[in-house]
Amino acid sequence: MELKEGTVINLENGLSAETGKEIGRGGQGIVYHVKVGGKPGALKWYTCKFADEKAFKKNLEKNIASGSPDGRFLWPLHMAEEEDGFGYVMNLRPKEFFGFSDILNNKVKFPSIETAIKSALNIVSSFGSLHRKGFSYQDLNDGNFFIKVNSGDVLICDNDNVTGGAQKNPGNIGGKPGYMAPEIVRGETHPSANTDYHSLAVILFKLFIRHDPFMGEAYVKSVCITEQRELELYGTQPVFIFDPKNNSNRPAPGVHSNPIQLWPAFPGFFQEAFIKSFGEGLNNPDRRLTEGEWAKLLIRLRDDLLFCSCGGRDEIFLSRIKSIKFNCGHSFSCPYCLEIGRYGVPLFPGKKLYACHTVAGNNDYETVTGEVIVNRNNPSLWGVKNLSKDLWFFTPPEGEGKAVESGAVIPVGQGVTVKFNNIRR
Repeated sequence: MELKEGTVINLENGLSAETGKEIGRGGQGIVYHVKVGGKPGALKWYTCKFADEKAFKKNLEKNIASGSPDGRFLWPLHMAEEEDGFGYVMNLRPKEFFGFSDILNNKVKFPSIETAIKSALNIVSSFGSLHRKGFSYQDLNDGNFFIKVNSGDVLICDNDNVTGGAQKNPGNIGGKPGYMAPEIVRGETHPSANTDYHSLAVILFKLFIRHDPFMGEAYVKSVCITEQRELELYGTQPVFIFDPKNNSNRPAPGVHSNPIQLWPAFPGFFQEAFIKSFGEGLNNPDRRLTEGEWAKLLIRLRDDLLFCSCGGRDEIFLSRIKSIKFNCGHSFSCPYCLEIGRYGVPLFPGKKLYACHTVAGNNDYETVTGEVIVNRNNPSLWGVKNLSKDLWFFTPPEGEGKAVESGAVIPVGQGVTVKFNNIRR
């Protein structure tokens, strides 16, 4: 049943939702603008038939009661139910957030690779939040994510299909072709955290390489993509387009320009992560990268990224080059590198340090704690400015150490040892 504008739907606890205009529709239902207690929101109203509607409602009610894993989820807030149908209310997506499909179709663009990495970190972090609560996504695809391209902020919708553990979703949702793990495509198991890890790798590959990781020459040579052929390409005979041991499904020249151009631009350690995910990980779910492993790689990728201090949009990965020369004409010697445990941060003007670098045991990739600056009077002198509230210490190659308070600067130079709180570098 479709709803007319102005329809009042009863919610729990005496609340009600008044429907406005339609926002969009999909295979399960229609989403409407609503007002609850005078505040704007969104109502997803189901128009499909469920194999087990009672079980689906129970799962939805359980998700509402459990609460959102974190603020990035447009999580079900209220159950909405009438004699002729049911749905749920969630927060309204702000207009500045665009669908992931809009990014893949190049309708909107990130202002920088750094911002794209930030959005990837937010997607990965959302996986961690969900899995820590014992849930799996079930229906992960490019329609789940909305991204604020100027900041990398992420919102995740369609959380009514989220289910605890590796159990069948009562909404009969398995996933979208191209995103589902091979064992799901083959019908061998139900979605779980392990199958989510495959979907996560697909999302990240599409975000950076802008292409389906299994859509190569084998796909192009298919006369017609029937259900049987789709089963073969994604379930029984999937081959990663950059599999180093199998070149039967390489990107087709003249057809697949994105992967041909973008794949070589990324560092080898990042490429290896996808080779592992779509190689060993295809048939061995235990070999798939977890959200924690992806987070470390993405932070390392951001650390490896250089950009010119002139303010231009030119960005390069340090590990992919032998000399530093930007399109603006500026060139530099290879910078010193701050070795921080599993991270190596090139100390370059404008480069930032984060809490995950300077605070022991911290995984915060958003809070800036330091930045490489240039001496105004002598541009050849660079330093790391302490932007945290913590007391740092540095020791030059020769001489005594010195405390570095918030706002003070550590000189960049060969052999300098830095101690962030209790972390010596």
